[in-house]
Amino acid sequence: MNALSLMRSTHRHPCALLLMVQLLGMLLYPFIESTPSGLVVFNAFGIAVLGFTTRMVRRTPGYAWISAGIALPIIVLLVLQMASGRDGLLPWSSALEALFYFYAAASLIAYMMEDRRATTDELFAAGATFTLIAWGFTHLFVLVQAMHPGTYAAAVNSAGPRTWTELNYLSFALLSSTGIGDVIPLTAHARALASVEMFVGLIYLAAVVSRLIGFTLQQTRDGRG
Repeated sequence: MNALSLMRSTHRHPCALLLMVQLLGMLLYPFIESTPSGLVVFNAFGIAVLGFTTRMVRRTPGYAWISAGIALPIIVLLVLQMASGRDGLLPWSSALEALFYFYAAASLIAYMMEDRRATTDELFAAGATFTLIAWGFTHLFVLVQAMHPGTYAAAVNSAGPRTWTELNYLSFALLSSTGIGDVIPLTAHARALASVEMFVGLIYLAAVVSRLIGFTLQQTRDGRG
């Protein structure tokens, strides 16, 4: 019965499921990215996230065929990376993954902005969109690092390449404008990209999240009236 209720809940609130999958990935990646089989598990989970996100786009004003069209070559590249271990494919897959997550985030923003109501699923969508944007910038950071090694430094092993988890941590710090963290961009291009992410984070919170909060408060007042 509990499983059936959970299935019904996730069907009503698919954005909640997407958000949970994304958060689960961030918690799991630190355990697997340094293991011998980490690349396989990492990419396999990435493919699963692509599937969940594509399914989510189908419920928004975005076009699912565009999302699927971007996801398919990503899956092919990830499978080739797992089979051959070729690092040369990483920039291509990272660039496409960034595009995929930004398109999914734009689709969810359109979903949240298409009416003047704030549903429970739209509130979950606000969290999922924030995470999608952060993941999109993370893959851009991976792309920049792959093309220009030494772009990012950190307090630990400062000369080595930064892991996906470290770059994801940097992305969330920038997007949320908290400014905490020991991972820093060193080059002009990396800092310009970091500045863009900080700007996007501020605009998202000011224009999208504040709008949903306003609608929620208005609905609460109308209900009391």
